[in-house]
Parts: sequence; C-alpha cells; structure tokens
Amino acid sequence: MAIADVTIIPVGTGTPSVSEYVADVQTILEGFHKEGKIKYQLTPMNTLIEGELSVLFEVIQHIHEAPFQKGVHRVATNIRIDDRRDQTTTLESKLASVNKHFNQ
Repeated sequence: MAIADVTIIPVGTGTPSVSEYVADVQTILEGFHKEGKIKYQLTPMNTLIEGELSVLFEVIQHIHEAPFQKGVHRVATNIRIDDRRDQTTTLESKLASVNKHFNQ
C-alpha cells in the first residue's frame, strides 16, 4: 500500500473559497472507497489517500479532472507519495507509530 498526500488547487475561480471543489473531490473519492479501492481522509489542508500505487494514480487523475468539469481552465495538483515496500503501512499505522512515543 502507498499513501498519497494530494492537494487540488483550482486557479481563477473568481472567489478565494474552494470548498465546492473540495466537496466534488470527496464525492469522487467516496466512489472509489465504496468500490474497495482506497481509503481516504480529508484534512483541513489536503486529502490523504491510501491504496495500491497504480490505483492512486488513477484516482489522482480523476480528482485532478474534477475542477475542469466545472469550467475551471487551470488546475494545479500537488502530490506527495509515501510508498514503503519493506512493510505494510496504512494511515492508521503511521499515526500509531508516532503516538507510541508519547506513551513511554
């Protein structure tokens, strides 16, 4: 499993608010989640997506396209991928790994 940190930035929307676009992305992600392809987590600044690397690229392409479907002419997408192959990592296991240091 890999984990991607993704931020979709629609440019030139006429307003500083992007919550409408974030909601569209979350709807797309929920569809992939219901198919059992990914887990995802919305944060105040980005979205985290967990899944097989090839699926993550497919999902990212879909969510990158979402603002264009609403008439936006420019989209900047920031992607950071954590792909650890010596052991299985999940969103939960990464948090647990850090949190165990607080309980010492």
